[in-house]
Amino acid sequence: MNETENTLRETIAGAIKDHDVLLFMKGTPEQPQCGFSARTVAALESLGAPFAAIDVLPDPRIRQELSALSNWPTVPQLFVGGELVGGCDIVTEMFESGELAHALGLDAAAEAPGDAPGGEFEQGAPPIQIENRLA
Repeated sequence: MNETENTLRETIAGAIKDHDVLLFMKGTPEQPQCGFSARTVAALESLGAPFAAIDVLPDPRIRQELSALSNWPTVPQLFVGGELVGGCDIVTEMFESGELAHALGLDAAAEAPGDAPGGEFEQGAPPIQIENRLA
């Protein structure tokens, strides 16, 4: 591993540590660039969960170092409390069962579990935007 990759991995690890809920995704919450990212954003926003997001598309090294750090090969990747929750399928299952609201520290009783949202969703709390300094 060269010094640039090591610094990038440290920056990614720092971002995960610094944000309670962090989504690494393709695109932005306002303009997801794949259906899996859109579906994950929709689940978070339908619960009104504040979250930070980082677009992995501007630099392929971000995705490479993220996967090396998390041991998870695909994007999106959702981290809560510094721990990897999973990708779209896991987030969707957790949303449908009510586990996602619980993991996010939200009152699960306020939002009855149901079908996972698709690409179209009601706007909840806007995500926390962070500047992508991982490049």
